[in-house]
Amino acid sequence: MNDTKLIDIFLMPGDYFVGDARYRVRTLLGSCVSITLWHPALRIGAMSHFLLPGHGRRRNARPSDKPGMYGAEAMQLLVDGLAEHGVPLIQCQGKIFGGGAMFPRSDKVRDIGEQNGDYARSMLQQHGVHVVSESLFGEGHRQLIFTIRSGEVLSRQVPPEAAWNDMGART
Repeated sequence: MNDTKLIDIFLMPGDYFVGDARYRVRTLLGSCVSITLWHPALRIGAMSHFLLPGHGRRRNARPSDKPGMYGAEAMQLLVDGLAEHGVPLIQCQGKIFGGGAMFPRSDKVRDIGEQNGDYARSMLQQHGVHVVSESLFGEGHRQLIFTIRSGEVLSRQVPPEAAWNDMGART
């Protein structure tokens, strides 16, 4: 199986994915957070990309809203998806990424990235998932690649100034 080509999945904000060893999942995070869940023996994993902590407001939902925009809904989608594959959540390894500061700090308002990261931690704790690693907070965005076959998540943090060249154009 190690010689087979992996199927790449790219998650946009509000997306999630649950799959087996055939898949590699990628995303880009700013203040958003991704949770990965991986079962080492079954080699089945799940990944979310949520924008806001807490629960969504269904009565105010717009047609463009994705089901995993809020942390609680994203976590439930991962839990349900893993259950459909027969994966016991308590046996999964959890990892948390993102929550970067994307805007100038304000002393009056707590950064949304910090809120997202703290919310992800509390959700995994509530579900009894052991967090084996995290890469949270800081400035700029992160690029993630989750290879479900191995459970490895590559995370690269890019500082805000590195995303622009001297001419003011993206590089």
